[in-house]
Amino acid sequence: MSKKKKGSAEFRFYEVPQEESVLALMGNKWIQVYGENIDNMHFHNLIEIGYCHYGEGDLVIEEDRYRFGTGMVSCIPANFLHVTKSDANVMAFWEYLYINPVHILSQQGRTEQEIKSIIDAVNSRAFFIKVEENPMLVTLIRSVFEEMENKSIYYRECVGGIVYSMLFEIARFNGRGSEFAYGKNNSLQLENAIVYVEKNYPNNFKIADLANECHMSETHFRRVFQEKMNMTPVEYVNFVRVKKACELIDKTDISMEDVAEKVGFITPSTFNRNFRRIIGTSPYQWKKRPDNHEGKLLEYKISALKGW
Repeated sequence: MSKKKKGSAEFRFYEVPQEESVLALMGNKWIQVYGENIDNMHFHNLIEIGYCHYGEGDLVIEEDRYRFGTGMVSCIPANFLHVTKSDANVMAFWEYLYINPVHILSQQGRTEQEIKSIIDAVNSRAFFIKVEENPMLVTLIRSVFEEMENKSIYYRECVGGIVYSMLFEIARFNGRGSEFAYGKNNSLQLENAIVYVEKNYPNNFKIADLANECHMSETHFRRVFQEKMNMTPVEYVNFVRVKKACELIDKTDISMEDVAEKVGFITPSTFNRNFRRIIGTSPYQWKKRPDNHEGKLLEYKISALKGW
């Protein structure tokens, strides 16, 4: 009997737009048959909050499958495998919020220990609930969508406050337990490597260091990484460094040589080569078009990493 082929997972990288507290995926674009022609699961770098306006189907988180329907809410922390699948030929309407909890909590002056404690609670599990199971959380979520749709005066300040409250409600709810809850993800073996790259991208490290973080041999780590992430570890490290370089170019006036050094490229030529390969233009050309940053970089990340 032939061995069953192991499925791969897709890593979808999202970034909250500058000056916003959330990335909101909203509108008619999200009325669709979910999961059509998709066989594999995916995971994100940010917390995903989903609200189902209508439709029927299955939400799969890790190895568990549950029915979704109108008014239901999903909360899926970073690095949890999941997929949404509508029933055959059934249109559904989901809208999504993506949140970086460290950024939100840091803005409110929380200490590192407080931030770690809250994020540990928020990230401890994924859950999928009906409105009556936590009406407060659902109200907060719907309020964010309303603010992001209307964008009235001071909407950014309002959204920031609501999302801050939302994180604490999620942490509190995670402490109570729920029928539709899933334990901390153990199947995603690469989380430590992803976190390590995010923290150490300016430094010179080896792929063996990432493998050690995941308690794997380097050979096994490279194979698993390629399978799960659809790119090699080196490609991912360069991707993160170029992303950080774009942010520095947009926010500072330092030289390109300094940008290259600050994001971890050993030589300017290596920086220029990788920047052009990933973004499609040189760093200098990018700097002349700062208005193009958000749309182009997001488009690249989504297409390269097989996101929405």
